[in-house]
Amino acid sequence: MAQDYYALLGVGRDVNADELKKAYRKLARQLHPDVNEAPDASDRFKEVTVAYEVLSDPQKRSTYDRGGDPMSGGGGAGAGQGFSFDDIMDAFFGQNAGRGPKARAQRGQDALLRLDVDLAEAAFGVTHDIKVDTAVTCSTCAGSGAAEGSEPVMCRTCHGHGDVQHVQRSLLGDIRTSRPCPTCHGFGTVIPDPCAECAGEGRVRSRRSISVTIPQGVDQGTRIQLSGEGEVGPGGGPAGDLYLEINVERHPIFQRKGDHLLCQITLPMTAAALGTHVDLPTLEADTPEPDKDAMQVEVDIAAGTQSGDTITVKGQGVPRLRGPGRGDLRVQVVVETPLKIDDEQRALLEQLAKLRDEERPEAMLGANHRGVFGKIKGAFK
Repeated sequence: MAQDYYALLGVGRDVNADELKKAYRKLARQLHPDVNEAPDASDRFKEVTVAYEVLSDPQKRSTYDRGGDPMSGGGGAGAGQGFSFDDIMDAFFGQNAGRGPKARAQRGQDALLRLDVDLAEAAFGVTHDIKVDTAVTCSTCAGSGAAEGSEPVMCRTCHGHGDVQHVQRSLLGDIRTSRPCPTCHGFGTVIPDPCAECAGEGRVRSRRSISVTIPQGVDQGTRIQLSGEGEVGPGGGPAGDLYLEINVERHPIFQRKGDHLLCQITLPMTAAALGTHVDLPTLEADTPEPDKDAMQVEVDIAAGTQSGDTITVKGQGVPRLRGPGRGDLRVQVVVETPLKIDDEQRALLEQLAKLRDEERPEAMLGANHRGVFGKIKGAFK
């Protein structure tokens, strides 16, 4: 024996028929000259094909295992008698590939549409009527692609099989392969009188309006799937899905971070020092029919609030997309120092500075740090 057929196929001598076929299909995919451009791919493909032909035939395999010449006759398909390449077709195109016409009706493609919503709509949900340009089933032929009074007829080239056989001579005998029929493109039928509206496609492009409900809590980039609202397939096949990608427009007051809302307020230094109450508009105020009691919220500013402090108002953020409850409203305070003061105001401020012993304040380097001059005094002491 010049070659070890078991080694060529990468199997053991006790391999069964199913495992042998699986091993051959794997190698056929890798070595077929149509997909492998290596110089030795064709020779290796022939070798594994001969190995499979021998080992898949019980009589030839028995002869081979005894050390005889399996190609010298003795039953089975001898060399030059023709070899079925159904397993090769299965290896490349799946079970029963090339053994029947394909359906003319195919599923349509999915479609993607970007939808702009404002922050309140994203937070609380909204229903929109949107315009969609997609392929729809042709109303003239109802998706068949044939003109009124006609219908598809059997292809004369492939006689309804959808594929045609090609026979090629080789050292192994006649190699038979299947290819989609060039006349009917694999459908097995042709349309002699196509529909004038859709040119035989079974679908046309059309603009239509659909109502879309946006759930509360969606965020930037959220995608909503609408089943069956995408492109209708060729031949009037089922429609794909439509995906809406949410784009949340910028809000003049609030900024979203997760389920929380952020905003910033500016207070005079007197209000920050003394403490106060501030009424803030809520996001509900932007909804079409807001509840008057929910249009604003009172925020308590504690005495001594510093610039940069954040005040949290529980439950005034964005409703959660999945699950109950809402995020919080986080208010950042900016304390404003007056740029211009009159003489009376200056006198009052000077009096306050004197009372607080802040006429010549020490520079503070950070929290709990003494001023620079305080440190110098401390060193001398």
